[in-house]
Amino acid sequence: MPLQKLQLRPGVNREGTTLANEGGWFECDKVRFRSGFPEKIGGWAALSYNTFLGTARSLWNWVTLKSYNLLGVGTNLKFYVESGGNYYDITPIRFTSAAGAVTFAAVDGSSTITATNTSGSGFITGDFVTFTGAVSLGGNITAAVLNQEYEITFVSSTTFTFQARAVSPVNAPGAVVLANGSDVGNGGASTVVAYQINTGFDIYTIGTGWGAGPWSRLGWGSGYTTGVGQQLRLWSQANFGENLLFSPRGGALYIWQPGGGATPAYGTRGTLVSGTDVPALINQIMVSDATRIVIAFGTNDYGTYGSTPLDPMLIRWSAQESYTNWSPATTNQAGSYRLSRGSEIVGALQIRQEILVWTDAAVYSMQYLGAPYIWGFTLLADNISIISPNAMTTANGVAYWMGTDKFYTYSGRVETLPCALRAYVFDDINRDQQAQFFAGTNEGYSEVWWFYCSTNSNTIDRYVIFNYLDRVWYYGTLGRTAWLDSPVREFPQAATTGNLVVFHEAAVDNGETNPPSPINAYIQTSDFDIGDGHNYGFVWRMIPDITFNGSTTPAPLTPEVTFTLRPRFNPGSAYGTSNAPMVASAQSYATQSTYTVQEFTEIVYTRVRGRQMAFKVSSDSLGTQWQLGTPRVDVKSDGRR
Repeated sequence: MPLQKLQLRPGVNREGTTLANEGGWFECDKVRFRSGFPEKIGGWAALSYNTFLGTARSLWNWVTLKSYNLLGVGTNLKFYVESGGNYYDITPIRFTSAAGAVTFAAVDGSSTITATNTSGSGFITGDFVTFTGAVSLGGNITAAVLNQEYEITFVSSTTFTFQARAVSPVNAPGAVVLANGSDVGNGGASTVVAYQINTGFDIYTIGTGWGAGPWSRLGWGSGYTTGVGQQLRLWSQANFGENLLFSPRGGALYIWQPGGGATPAYGTRGTLVSGTDVPALINQIMVSDATRIVIAFGTNDYGTYGSTPLDPMLIRWSAQESYTNWSPATTNQAGSYRLSRGSEIVGALQIRQEILVWTDAAVYSMQYLGAPYIWGFTLLADNISIISPNAMTTANGVAYWMGTDKFYTYSGRVETLPCALRAYVFDDINRDQQAQFFAGTNEGYSEVWWFYCSTNSNTIDRYVIFNYLDRVWYYGTLGRTAWLDSPVREFPQAATTGNLVVFHEAAVDNGETNPPSPINAYIQTSDFDIGDGHNYGFVWRMIPDITFNGSTTPAPLTPEVTFTLRPRFNPGSAYGTSNAPMVASAQSYATQSTYTVQEFTEIVYTRVRGRQMAFKVSSDSLGTQWQLGTPRVDVKSDGRR
């Protein structure tokens, strides 16, 4: 028989059986399609190996008037501004005590210090506090040990504890310091403590028993209710000029101003936005590009600051060109509107000349009308879903989002996005952790990415990609917590589960490790017939067609991949085995075979026999980048047994 080309449809399809998808691809990991052909995805390089505290779920990139390229990083514990690979803590201060309102007590041989607070409340386990003005307790617990930032480890009524440590660099905890018998002082009458805003959760939890609810976090006497969910800490960020507005979901509105100095004011923290009727509780913040109006989605109604509860269906907006004036008047454009379909606003996204607003039951279009109505709201679709506040993104003026059981798109009308991986994704998904799920774009490759948790994982470990240029899907495994494809930096940025920010497509290998490590990538076809359906086929040679352009394999090594031929005798049999009796000589070449292929490999001689076969390409070596073409195989008819 003549050589047969393995010319396959682009994209991965898991909607049927592997034989029903003959002529296509069935499995992959860390592989994309470009111009219809599979290739290993680009690697990632660390922005720096400096780390931040907490799990980052929000990234926002902007450039100041003095051309400083900054990145806002919101985690469940802190809020940072990144510049030059350094992370500057700008977490707002919630409350600062009067001098002497906090005293300390130590126990000989223990690193646990108990602080008694007589002014202020609302602190919880996991919060961060900074002490100043304290004096030595008399022994190992010196003034330098006390006067630094600490994380609260336990709360009980008006006291809390922390673990004493030596003075250390930022984000690098120092060695534990043990008190001795001389540590009998209380820190003096000048101690001041600054309480940072309450920390949040990095995974969604529901109290179902002893220690699972608020007791484990808020301390004794705080109450406990079975079945109450703990909201994940999500941030929204937006620029008002060069100033950064940011808000934790369900929290207040803060601002950080880089200032007019030669360098941004990295040493200053974000501050609470004060003014007229400024919302005290906000689920998402946005600044309208066209109007310079600040918009709050899911917020408290007008009234005394902080006295009204959050209305999850209420939208409020500020006066034009102001982030401090939210009080409607005939002389400004401030106002509000309450949506009617659904029980809460899940999220909003700015596209072209409109803002899309998703509730848990519908999607609206929000468009600027000008005075007297300011904003108009149009119901685009009812009885639709969105799986999380960050599950939407836009590419080329089209919105894409992940629902609870399928994908959607909007380009003037709401439509279901056909997905060749729908069952694969939604049948293996952890819905308890869906608030973590998020979307992002990779414009350089015309891709929309969604990251999600598989059924048995409480952290993100999977991704699925839609290539909107080729209209194909593919998937893989990867741990990311936030993504940003910013036009003011060369490569897409992502936050990792290891508390790093990395640049995707900036390298060939996995730059989360230092030095970088190889990326394991593979793609496998669906089964295709090599026999005639009755007789077996015998594959005796293969002609590779693969390029290694972009590889950085260190000399004297050369880039290489592994070709694996996986024969099968019937759809119900395992690869490389037969459920039917076979003669010994035939059995010797029925198993799957692997072959190393390099740039100048011209031919591979094989011994593979079966009715069907799957073909797999994989790589796991340092510096290897590849794109597959159209390999050819030579098949002979080989009898019926």
